Amino acid sequence: MPSLATQLAALTAAARAILPASVAVATSDPTAAAQPLWLGETLRGAVDSRLREFAAGRAAARQAFALLGVDPAAIPQGPDRAPVWPTGITGSITHSATLCLAAVTRDAMLIGIDLEPDTPLAPDLWDTVLLPAEQEMLRSNSNAPLLAKRIFSAKEAAYKAQYARSKTLFGFDVIQIILSDSSFTARFTTSVPNFPAGTTLHGRAISVANHILTAVTG
Repeated sequence: MPSLATQLAALTAAARAILPASVAVATSDPTAAAQPLWLGETLRGAVDSRLREFAAGRAAARQAFALLGVDPAAIPQGPDRAPVWPTGITGSITHSATLCLAAVTRDAMLIGIDLEPDTPLAPDLWDTVLLPAEQEMLRSNSNAPLLAKRIFSAKEAAYKAQYARSKTLFGFDVIQIILSDSSFTARFTTSVPNFPAGTTLHGRAISVANHILTAVTG
């Protein structure tokens, strides 16, 4: 298996390949000892693994700030658990048990990233995650279990991207994913604030270090 440093470098390259040039990316190791949190970055009651992931995400985001020429700053967690970015910054953080990635930009844009192990989506989750149309799309595909995980990841990325604008919590049924090789379209099946039913977001996906990385921007 490639070293952690090699995997993190591959993840950085993959993120740069599927995100706009105006987006800065950085990675970190969520398995390492938790890095110091900044004032305001509170995560009460978290188990050690969750605290390490949280700290790794903030550390990666501050590395990405530096690439934009932005001063390092605290990134608190809001009441909705979403990161509270410094004024003028938009971003997204994602992690698996072994890798962490942050993407930030000065542009006024939607951005959402998601990282998932490249493994099949558990059969007992299909009815929760996949709409009937999505299940029908996969029915005759021999790679259906892996593609189902890609749909899951695409929905996660699309949800993160839209949330900064809608501030609305919703389930997997609100977004339908249409896959197309390394890209996908996320279509709202129901209206939410600022996103009428039928609105589409566009994203890209890439396999890297035994993971699926998906990104939605707009």
